[in-house]
Formats: sequence, C-alpha cells, structure tokens
Amino acid sequence: MNNTEKLLKYVKEKYGTDPEILWPKYPGNKVLRHSDSPKWYAIIMDIDRSRLGLKGEGIVDIVNFKTDGPLHAEALCETEGIIPAYHMNKNTWISVLLDGTVPFEMVKKLADASYRNTSGGTSKDKSRPPKEWLVPANPKYYDVEKAFSESDLIDWKQGAGIIEGDTVFMYVGSPVSAILYKCVVERTEIPFSYEDENLRIDKLMKIRLLRRYGPEEFPFKVLNDRYGIFAVRGPRGVPARLSKDLNK
Repeated sequence: MNNTEKLLKYVKEKYGTDPEILWPKYPGNKVLRHSDSPKWYAIIMDIDRSRLGLKGEGIVDIVNFKTDGPLHAEALCETEGIIPAYHMNKNTWISVLLDGTVPFEMVKKLADASYRNTSGGTSKDKSRPPKEWLVPANPKYYDVEKAFSESDLIDWKQGAGIIEGDTVFMYVGSPVSAILYKCVVERTEIPFSYEDENLRIDKLMKIRLLRRYGPEEFPFKVLNDRYGIFAVRGPRGVPARLSKDLNK
C-alpha cells in the first residue's frame, strides 16, 4: 500500500472522509472535506514532477495541507519532500510528496493539523483538560515586551487547538531567543481578520501574564541542549521535563 492509499485509509477510519472527485477530467485529484461543513482540509493530486520544480520525470502524487501559519509553512518547507503549496495559498498551505520521501507518520500528523486548522468551532474539542503550549513571538512584527509592560492582558493570534484555560509559554525570537512569559488563555475565538506578506490572522485569543522569566533562564541553547527543542516555529506542546522546570 503506497502513501496515497494509506492516507485515504487513515482519514476514512479517523474522520469518516470519503474522497470526492470534483473534476471528472482529472480523476487523480481527490478532495478531502469535513463531514459537517463544505470546507476542504486536503486535496490529493497527481502532478508532473517538472510542474513542481522537482528533478526527474513522470507523475507524482502530492497532498496539500493547511499549516498553522506562514512561519510554520516556511519551516516545514525546509523538510525534504515538502514544498510551497501547488495551486493554493503558499502562505499557509504546503504540498507534501506521497512517494515515500516524507515518512507516513509525518503525513498523518500534517493531516491531523490540517483538519484542525480548517475546522469550525463546533468541530474542536472544548472539553479536554488544560494543556501547555510553547508559542513563538517575533519581535520584528510585534513588540510583545512593550505590550506586557503596559498591560497584563493582551490579544494574541489564536493557534490551532488552543482553548480557554490552557497555559502559554511565550518564546520571544531573535535577538532575545528565550522563553520570557507564562500566560493563561482567558478567552478564544475572537473574530479578527488581518493578512500581509508575513502573517495571516483569522482570530484572536486573550492571554493574561502570570510570570516573567529572565532571558538567561530558558534561552534557545538550553531549550535545544537540555530539552531537545530544535525550533519554535508555531504553537507546540511543552515536553514534560521542560514543563516541570518552567513551573518550579
């Protein structure tokens, strides 16, 4: 069973998704759609390698997935077998080769993330226990240090999967490159629309500052060497060992 067949089997078992062929002229193009809405969360296509800028000849199956945002999409495209989305918004979507270049375990995780990122509010799990997240802040685009000096409660881009009651540890990027803040999420699903060449925001959450850390406590080198964190490109779970030290 190749990765295309494995993916179709996986989404059928997990989400009850049957692929739709919307263009009879192109039977290799299959749309994967939410069962409770018309939204796509993926599309499988067979494309000539030359049209994707890939080496070699012949047709290759790809799948388009939606990511957490431009920074996440950019980071994923550094992985072999993942490229900017073919015929979709390249800021937030990616194309993943299904020829085995990308391990199927990673394909599954990207499918799950795309499903979450395209879900409506009713499709998300609102009843799970609180979760801890590591969230990046880029000083080039927003002065979060100034924002927290003026108020303990600020608006922030809502990451996929984050709900009220969750804890957010904010990693401030270069030149700081360290975790500086611990916050609690007080409100989510605040409508907001913004997009430029670097950022797209569909909704906001309100987060309240609970604790500050010195830049020398959890810098990137410590996160990398001690906790195995190699990049903070988008919202991600906090490893248990790091959680224990952050909450001391």
